Amino acid sequence: MSHISKEISEVAHEMGLQQGDWIPYGIGKAKVRLEVAQQKPRSSGARYVLVTAINPTPLGEGKTTTAIGLAMGLCDMGQRAVVTLRQPSLGPVFGIKGGGTGGGKAQLEPMHDINLHLTGDAYAVAASHNLLAAFTDNHLFHGNELSLDPRSITWPRAMAISDRALRHVTVPGHNQVKGREAQFVITEASEVMAILALARDRSDLRQRLGRIFVGMTTSGKPVFAEDLRCAGAMEVLLQEALLPNLVQTSEGTPALVHAGPFGNIAHGNCSVLADEIALRHADYVVTEAGFGSDLGAEKFFNIKCRVSGLVPNAAVVVATLRALKLHGGGGTVKPGRPLPASLTDPNRQALEKGLDNLAQHIANIRTYGVPVVVAVNAFPEDSGDELEWVRTRALDLGAAGASVSTHFQEGGKGASDLAQTVIRVADQPVRYTPLYKDTDTIKGKIHAIATSMYGAGQVAYDPQAERDIERATQLGFSHLPICMAKTPLSLSHDPLLKGRPTGFTIPIKEVRILSGAGFLTAVCSGMQLMPGLPKVPAGEGISLDHETGEIRGLR
Repeated sequence: MSHISKEISEVAHEMGLQQGDWIPYGIGKAKVRLEVAQQKPRSSGARYVLVTAINPTPLGEGKTTTAIGLAMGLCDMGQRAVVTLRQPSLGPVFGIKGGGTGGGKAQLEPMHDINLHLTGDAYAVAASHNLLAAFTDNHLFHGNELSLDPRSITWPRAMAISDRALRHVTVPGHNQVKGREAQFVITEASEVMAILALARDRSDLRQRLGRIFVGMTTSGKPVFAEDLRCAGAMEVLLQEALLPNLVQTSEGTPALVHAGPFGNIAHGNCSVLADEIALRHADYVVTEAGFGSDLGAEKFFNIKCRVSGLVPNAAVVVATLRALKLHGGGGTVKPGRPLPASLTDPNRQALEKGLDNLAQHIANIRTYGVPVVVAVNAFPEDSGDELEWVRTRALDLGAAGASVSTHFQEGGKGASDLAQTVIRVADQPVRYTPLYKDTDTIKGKIHAIATSMYGAGQVAYDPQAERDIERATQLGFSHLPICMAKTPLSLSHDPLLKGRPTGFTIPIKEVRILSGAGFLTAVCSGMQLMPGLPKVPAGEGISLDHETGEIRGLR
């Protein structure tokens, strides 16, 4: 059984929620009613803080723990703080990375519940997604009144577990309809998950579901979920999932955990509703975007901010010595094996070279006119001299503030300097500037992301991507923002290309229309929307103690 610091009623009360504002959901969890975001104005002077990172090692660099630690540190200083995070995915939980609730003395509670099912939102998303897939094939089976061309159907199926065997499947034929090639995506890459994260209210959710693009008729007209008369039923499946989940940190700080789009193959941010509710009940709202500034943060600024109308007052870029040394050529990280000494022992040469990666991420955030704070996330084995050296160099690279943080070992106390720095920097003026305009062409937007955020020299398009762009333009979707699907391990599309590469070519294999979510997904060559499990999945070490009921091995 997961530990909780406070009863959820106490957490809700301290956050400022009234009894009727929330619905208890098991031990230590609650759903927050949508009316809270609609009836109460945002807190006067509330500060909105984004947490992002440099390109990580496969182990992650503590971005979630930093967001949690920062929120706790702010509370320790007498500020009302709420952290808003994405719901962890079962794919990484049982795969390579493990859970997504932080760790050490900076984690969410109840940890096991949050990492596994929480309140069942992901299952509602998968059910809603697959209902549309079933309606689509059912329509073909029963006469195909819309004259939907089976070859044009782009709507996949979805599942919560990483399973590479489902990347390519065959849908059997029937009657006069031939079988066709199809695929599964992981639930966190589902357009329905993106819609859940971007919907402003129930009406917006319903409209977005109806706008989902399914395919084309034989005469070249688009077919949407509304045409298949499925959107209403999809909304019903999502009615409870639309309500953000209230949990707490290891020190009892309120946390809203809602929606879970991946940062590499989806738009990588928690729900707009969670942020809106938090901003009505806090002095500081700390939110996390998936992976680095090249992925989750870029999508935060160019997709989420466009929808919400919110702009952060500051952005925290998380860096670690081991990741910087990795980018400086100091060694490699292999999951399941100890870190090489070249990444844990003092290695100033690798650290110096790796700073180029940090420099790009600082520059990325400053592109949007938002001040940057660098948080050097300290591990117990790190050299104090190297930590301080990186902190000082971060200021030279353009950060408005920089702190060494020990929240993993010390909780909120270990993030006190970071909290003070964020308070100072978040009062600086913000001159928010999106990376591109709605009126830019699809290729123009992709080029802006690739060159400005990644350092690429040019973009190359496969024939399929060229056809996709032509179709999206003809259908009137060229105004939509872009969601890039690429590796998080490098600024480029190549996970082995470390540091701050320049002049490379970004290859785009396809461009997907996600008109319900309100963006186009440009998929880099080599990227899969359904991950696979590693050779030794984390799930091998997870079991249930029948005597105590405790879950073992879930990290």
